[in-house]
Amino acid sequence: MFTGAIAAFYSASRRKPGRWIWVAIAAVTVTALAAADVGHAASPVVVASKIDTEGALLGNMIAEMIESRGIPVERRIQLGPTNILRAALLAGQIDLYPEYTGNGALFFHREADPAWKNADVGYGLVKTLDREQNHVVWLTPAPANNTWVIAVRGDIPGFANGHCLDDLVAHLKSGGPFKLAASAEFVESPAALPAFEKTYGFHLRSEQLLTLSGGNTAATLRAAGENISGVNAAMAYGTDGEIAALGLKALCDDKGAQIVYAPAPVIRAPVLESNPQIAQALEPVFTSLSLATLQQLNARIAVEGEDAGAVARDYLKTKHFLE
Repeated sequence: MFTGAIAAFYSASRRKPGRWIWVAIAAVTVTALAAADVGHAASPVVVASKIDTEGALLGNMIAEMIESRGIPVERRIQLGPTNILRAALLAGQIDLYPEYTGNGALFFHREADPAWKNADVGYGLVKTLDREQNHVVWLTPAPANNTWVIAVRGDIPGFANGHCLDDLVAHLKSGGPFKLAASAEFVESPAALPAFEKTYGFHLRSEQLLTLSGGNTAATLRAAGENISGVNAAMAYGTDGEIAALGLKALCDDKGAQIVYAPAPVIRAPVLESNPQIAQALEPVFTSLSLATLQQLNARIAVEGEDAGAVARDYLKTKHFLE
């Protein structure tokens, strides 16, 4: 039971600053977890995940693989957003969950560090910082990036086949048709569209934007997929399932305008020391999760309505990670 008031203020979300949640919710959830565990140490490995589609997918994969090694697991899948999971992990109330390397910028207040824009360097940095400061181990990440992207239709007249942001610049310079559906946050936040524009040297005029009040990528992707109001491009996250389902293509960011958010299992060091086989079980699974693979699996859940646990098990069996 709480004594005193909890001040409600916003904190950063799952992958980057700009998606906001109430810190009070995090405090309530983590306190409830602590109360449930007072007086004894849990013998199973407590596997949790964030509340979103991909969190449920990866959390179930992790739990399945650990159980396949004969290790008892307690699942707390879709427990909450980033700050709830992070606080619960550091408090020892959960043992393991899938996180994103780029969130190290937020965790360690190093948002200006260019390391986060390089997949290998960013992973190495967050791995070192978390191990030294928090006794948390980052296991092998997936070769995918769940960061801001601009996704385009495949039938834009005159658009090059390369499908990278340099191709967009050439298309814009030639006067080709282009209209981007995006949230006001994406258009205005220095870390989003302005970062793309600054890095690649272009600027979208107001008539080239359909600015939506909400931040839901499902809405922006639908606008592009259905060519609503002439929209042929959309803001998205790299592994959004709707990208593949709607036949869109995420433009590659080869100049590093955005922070890299590679999904990886994070685990408390004492738990890994007691169960070293966990790292061996999860490494081949995560290395198999390419950007296209995650888009397809997420689409099965978010678009086709399949159960996240069932999709996770099916993938693991199809790839022969599970018998």
